[in-house]
Amino acid sequence: MGRALPVRPTRSRTGGGMLESQEDPDMSDSAGGCTESRSPVTEGEAEALVHGICFKTGPPRALGVELEWHVHELRRPWLRASPERLRAAYAALRPLSLSSALTVEPGGQLELSSAPAASLTDVVRSVSDDLAAVRAVLREEGLALGGHGHDPWNPPERYLREPRYDAMEAYLDRFGPEGRAMMCSSASVQVCLDAGYEEPGPLGHGRRWWLAHQLGAVLLAAFAHSPLVRGRPTGWRSTRQSLWAAMDPGRTTAPPLDREPRAAWARYVLDAPVMCVRTEDGGPWAVPEDLTFRAWTRSATPPTRADLDYHLTTLFPPVRPRGHLELRMLDAQPGEDGWIVPLAVTAALFDDAEAAETAYRTVKPLAERAGARPAPRNALWTAAARSGLADPELREAALVCFHAALEALPRLGAAPGVRDAVAAFTDRYVARGRCPADDLLSSLHGKDIRT
Repeated sequence: MGRALPVRPTRSRTGGGMLESQEDPDMSDSAGGCTESRSPVTEGEAEALVHGICFKTGPPRALGVELEWHVHELRRPWLRASPERLRAAYAALRPLSLSSALTVEPGGQLELSSAPAASLTDVVRSVSDDLAAVRAVLREEGLALGGHGHDPWNPPERYLREPRYDAMEAYLDRFGPEGRAMMCSSASVQVCLDAGYEEPGPLGHGRRWWLAHQLGAVLLAAFAHSPLVRGRPTGWRSTRQSLWAAMDPGRTTAPPLDREPRAAWARYVLDAPVMCVRTEDGGPWAVPEDLTFRAWTRSATPPTRADLDYHLTTLFPPVRPRGHLELRMLDAQPGEDGWIVPLAVTAALFDDAEAAETAYRTVKPLAERAGARPAPRNALWTAAARSGLADPELREAALVCFHAALEALPRLGAAPGVRDAVAAFTDRYVARGRCPADDLLSSLHGKDIRT
């Protein structure tokens, strides 16, 4: 997500042929995705292209993670680093040789996107090494990384001033202030999983697609960590998720789950509003009103395949199919290694067949509570974002799923340190109906949380 620091080639996400070779999509410099062709694309061609790339099926073999971080003053963590300090720090980071791609978000947040790996152990090792290198450089600059789903202290302030972000801001402003907060104040842990087998079953792509949207609410509740804005409680355990639910529904809600996944996603893409139309001369990008991509293909000046590629990067549902599945509902986590737990739990519940079956049976009753409305705008997701694991049903489901993940991690070859971290999180939070947001809220009582 965001502008790249080092110039590095596109990373091949090819675990079992599933994780496609693509740049990171959100607000990215790259068009990424389908192709770089500049020829016009018809409605039928666009639908066929999306249908063909959204789910690349086969044995689940690869895993990846994308980590977003706020950058703050080392000794005064409630103070966001100034633009001048960020420029100096990011210049110092450029020479680093990392296995992860390092990019900058519109608000100056830093993101590390792992290369796809063949195992959970490989992802944890490579990203941990990269983070250690990044933190060492930032420490020399008097800065540090902070893991909150939403900046608890500071108002949104854009760091990157480029036509694409000007256009995005102008478009999202039509729906309210949430878009600017998402661009400049939010941070997440995003887990990338292979789509799964073509055939039915616990590891089939249809089951994994459905499970991601129902289990996603449980994971959201368990890892909620953004209860504050400008130092005050918002009434949400995950304010970050509340922002996504309040933004443009044409690009932030999930497609219907009662349809064949490829057809549902292709229709979703074509019916989504066009956020912006790019220019080649460096001038302002156009921000059309009431123009879907489908309508654009029927116009006198139809889009190109590269326009379709870029349009795909402007869609932000909670689960995004990009050949692989990108789970986007998790808040950034506290602590230097807090990100490892959501990565490990998610990988276990999707890539271990026994754990996946347990998770499916556990969350199936929650689908009735979700009802017909898509995530994240249904009652289940709203409860997860607002209450976290204080919600009894979500707590009960989380307990079962976390214990299933703990049993599965040895089968996935997870290191003892990873298993211990998941067990500690389960005891500290899940078993008590708490999430990391509750720690932040508790610290508000009786003392200045900034100290």
